[in-house]
Amino acid sequence: MSKRSASGAFPVRLIDRVLARWLLGRTRPSMLSSQPEPRAVGQFARGQQMLAGNFLMAGELLSTPGRVPFDAQSAAALEALHGFVWLDDLAAVGNARARALAQTGLEEWFVRFGNGRGPGWTPGLVGRRSIRWIVHAVFLMQGMVPARQEHFLRALAQHAGLLTRRAGRAPAGLPRLEAQVGLLFATLALEGMEARVPQACASVLAAAEGQIQADGGIATRNPEELLQVFELLAWAAQALADHDKPVNAQLGGLLDRVAGALRVLRHADGGLARFHGGGRGAEGVLATALGIHGDLRDQPTRPHADQVMGYARLAAGRCTVLIDAAPPPLKVAPGQAHASTLAFEMTSNRRPVVVSCGDGRSFGPEWHRASRATASHSTLAFEGYSSARFARTHKALATLADGPRAVGREFRHAPHARAVALSHDGYVASHGLEHLRYLDLSADGRVLAGEDVLLATTRAEKHRFSEVLARTNGAGLPFALRFHLHPEAEPSLDMNGTAVSIGLRSGEIWVFRASGLALELAPSVYLEKGRLKPRPSQQIVLSSRAQDYTTRIIWSFAKAQDTPTALRDLATDEPLLLQDL
Repeated sequence: MSKRSASGAFPVRLIDRVLARWLLGRTRPSMLSSQPEPRAVGQFARGQQMLAGNFLMAGELLSTPGRVPFDAQSAAALEALHGFVWLDDLAAVGNARARALAQTGLEEWFVRFGNGRGPGWTPGLVGRRSIRWIVHAVFLMQGMVPARQEHFLRALAQHAGLLTRRAGRAPAGLPRLEAQVGLLFATLALEGMEARVPQACASVLAAAEGQIQADGGIATRNPEELLQVFELLAWAAQALADHDKPVNAQLGGLLDRVAGALRVLRHADGGLARFHGGGRGAEGVLATALGIHGDLRDQPTRPHADQVMGYARLAAGRCTVLIDAAPPPLKVAPGQAHASTLAFEMTSNRRPVVVSCGDGRSFGPEWHRASRATASHSTLAFEGYSSARFARTHKALATLADGPRAVGREFRHAPHARAVALSHDGYVASHGLEHLRYLDLSADGRVLAGEDVLLATTRAEKHRFSEVLARTNGAGLPFALRFHLHPEAEPSLDMNGTAVSIGLRSGEIWVFRASGLALELAPSVYLEKGRLKPRPSQQIVLSSRAQDYTTRIIWSFAKAQDTPTALRDLATDEPLLLQDL
């Protein structure tokens, strides 16, 4: 396939670069008439590591003392560097050394890439970079000689010109929203662009309305991406308010919808559910974004819901259970979707207990593909199969091509419990069996009871099951139920291997049991964004074989009787050392 035919990406990128070069010679420095307050949450510890010469970008560690390493290998790391998000961390340090490093990186970027060279000229990245340059302008410009200041202001005008022409051509979704919000920031902050604020605001609304669904979710079903959308919209609303501009009621309504969705997708510890390429979200980002939204609104968001964006939520007594209760987003995000239908995560107070392995993208293509398989999630999987199938493509371009089409979800709440019945048909074609899952969380949040059923009901399903069963000479179809545990949850086998005790750093003890089945503890991994390598963890595995039209497994997680419902959780997280990243 030629570069030109690859979805038209090559000519589009070429247009952006040529336009950037053309604008550089035809724009005059534009003075800052105002400056929105920085809203992003920078991390002081990461800023300190950068001062020590260690940049961790999208899982790639780059050691370049005294300069910013724009020569990263991975596309994700290059995007992070050219987006200048690292400015948030240096600004969090905020001293003279941090400013000097930021100015050195800015100047190197101007020299190497400022005339349209390099990968940083897509509209989404230009918008992301513009936001950081504008909100950190005082930090960057302090102590600059006049010629450097003029260079910086000319580059801002160049960026504004490119966004004016190209923001609407960015790919739909997060890139287009980043481009349009970057343009809005430019119209608010740069002298002479005030008249364009209404149009820029309308473009932000159009970009957001094009991807935010009625329930506040987005089509990719990635909770962390939804947080990024919300964060951008909250910044836009706050910037308008800071400049005494009216916050459109439509923008307020969008923020309400997304804020309600994020509250449904948030665990008891404040982290997001980790499905379909999303992580928990950087520390403090969700709380900060919701805080900005709360400051702008006089009325509360919509009441608590049980489901949003294809996820079901059970919550009681400081325990939350979040379940992937919809088909994977095969059409809109086939390269990022996970085969995780009916998988769940459970958090007690501020301690994750049952988790998904997470997204392995930053650890390379092999980890990325493995992390998307059903076996990397806390649900049932047949040996050698996932509930959704990967297309036969190059391993670095693995896409999900087929998966469950019918996914059932029915809440069955009662005074004594919050419960949901779920099902999917992802194994009907391969094994002739539907997977049914019933989850019941007690009203005090101390017991999560579960039942998993493999069932063949129709004549076609029974025929298919019999065909596959015959290949095993009656031995049955091997499958396993997996419950991946967080690395800080410490399991141990009890009661002659019939139960697992799980100790949390808060002092809580949870006990897992399964009726009539032997269980084992096996190695697992926790793929955490921002680290250099996977964290070792463990998983509870129930292995069995389907030998009839109906196979049923009953299991439960329960707090030990002497564990109080409410705890003063004073145990702190371990300090994050460079070798642990």
